[in-house]
Amino acid sequence: MTGPADNRLQARTDLAWAISVGGIGVVLFAALLAFTWHFAATLFLLFSGMLLGVALNAMSNLLGRVVRLPHALRLTTVCLVVAGLLSGIVFLGGTTIAQQTTALSKTLKSQLVNVKGFLDQNGIDTSFFDFGTLSSTSDDGAPAPAATPHALPSAGTIAASGGAIFSQSLKLILGTASAVGNFFIVLFLGIAFATQPGVYRDGLLFMAPARHRTRAIMIVDRIGETLERWLIAQIITMVAVFLVTWIGLSIIGIQSSFILGIQAGLLAFIPTVGAILGGLIVVLASLASGWVAGFSAFILFLGVHALESYVLTPIIQRQALDIPPATLFAFQILLGVVFGIWGLALALPLMAIAKVMIDHFKAEPSPVAIAAG
Repeated sequence: MTGPADNRLQARTDLAWAISVGGIGVVLFAALLAFTWHFAATLFLLFSGMLLGVALNAMSNLLGRVVRLPHALRLTTVCLVVAGLLSGIVFLGGTTIAQQTTALSKTLKSQLVNVKGFLDQNGIDTSFFDFGTLSSTSDDGAPAPAATPHALPSAGTIAASGGAIFSQSLKLILGTASAVGNFFIVLFLGIAFATQPGVYRDGLLFMAPARHRTRAIMIVDRIGETLERWLIAQIITMVAVFLVTWIGLSIIGIQSSFILGIQAGLLAFIPTVGAILGGLIVVLASLASGWVAGFSAFILFLGVHALESYVLTPIIQRQALDIPPATLFAFQILLGVVFGIWGLALALPLMAIAKVMIDHFKAEPSPVAIAAG
């Protein structure tokens, strides 16, 4: 028989053990947060590769409903078709894209200068906005004085200019190399995930405890199905936004219609924020052709937004995600402030994963899960 002393000793031992386990859990959770914060860019890059793999696998599965081919052949066909489309856009419209990109950059800079001047004339302080060196005017609004044609720069000026040019060139080279490297990392990870999705799925499930493996299988499969449906729907939406914007701006008579359609289609990947940013760019670029063109572009933006929000999203994505717009927007702003453009772009798939897990744990466990537990 155990006496009161033994019971008290056992209670103290259990309490000490619970406190120790809780402390270890808090420390591990804090370490996980610190690791995520420090390596956020790398983790988002890996997640982007995983999303690309899910998209390629989803398209190969759609192809499998039409033709009965092995998974490797279907994936190869999908990759060749996508590469062919991108190559066709680059080689056939490369010159047009380059010209329209240069023209669009100049147009947007000019329009920002006009907006700044309009705000300054109406007594609105623009010092809070970072317009940069958009104009060549002095602080008092007069044109900046031209350099004296016969004045030779000093040796110090030449050295400083050379150092600045070298620094900017080095930053440009490193930035380009980083962007190209990230592109190939995402591409490699996407193809690797899509080539053998079952291997990575089994490896992920192997890390789950044996008694919870059945529940882990249900969650992982549900997340995969949700992301596949959402990505297919998102690709269709992006293509539709690109085509409608391109054709609409061409009818209006905007010169950079093709590149504006591309940026609108790409920004459609980011819900709400991407549509607003894409519409702002379209309207600013169209204002260079006059108020009529700008107003027509604004009407086109409203039409594209209505098509995306009230036609494509309810019809195509109704089976993919069901997240309230205000919740999604708040989560986007939060991740955008904390993690920058990565958090803003990948907020929706991350929230979709969280929603699948929350819905699963809120629902009552199935008999299979009860038996496994």
